[in-house]
Amino acid sequence: MNFTKILGRALRDILSPSVLGFILKVGLGSFLFWVAVLWVGWGPFERFVAAYIAMIPGVGGWHWFQESGAFLAALATGYALIIVTISLLTSLFSEKLILQLAAREYPQIRPVGSAAIHRSIYYTVKASILFLLLFLLTLPLIFVPVFGQLWMLWLWSILLKEPTVYDVGSLFISDPKVLKQRAKKAGFIAMIAALFNYIPLLNIFAPLFAQILFLHYLLANGIPEK
Repeated sequence: MNFTKILGRALRDILSPSVLGFILKVGLGSFLFWVAVLWVGWGPFERFVAAYIAMIPGVGGWHWFQESGAFLAALATGYALIIVTISLLTSLFSEKLILQLAAREYPQIRPVGSAAIHRSIYYTVKASILFLLLFLLTLPLIFVPVFGQLWMLWLWSILLKEPTVYDVGSLFISDPKVLKQRAKKAGFIAMIAALFNYIPLLNIFAPLFAQILFLHYLLANGIPEK
């Protein structure tokens, strides 16, 4: 099956009632949580981000960035926290839904295992830390037209790639070498899913869409033997 058909199946599944219900609980819940937290503590949070910007070599001395850039950077950082939280909760609680979709779409393919919670947490926390470090270290770059948007897309894909490969792949492929071979397009898949992050509220779809897209990519053409 070509990738266009795989993408079409994933887009169809993302609008199914079970998927929308999961997204409303996990995605919208995370969004509302951080909106409430930042609403109450916005002043200290913005000052913290401004203080961080002041420490960035070169950029910290730019007066215009201190005045207007700090507010925008605080918004971007708050948005990043929402996305990280959604990714973590999706990684922890999506297995049952993914198995239901797989049983419906590919009944001939049986699960061979289950994603270990501690490893799901490990991969998600690892990706989240890497994402946040690179995001904070390169924060001024996101304000560069075009390049900044492409850079941010790549950063978001880091957040999705490794957790998605483990959480979905470990359900159907027991051999790490086979999974590594089948995961070669995982970065591209993560970047497609990360496009949702450019639209507020639709960003709650990104982590689960990455898992569903990777599920179809893995199973559409069957699981290869060792």
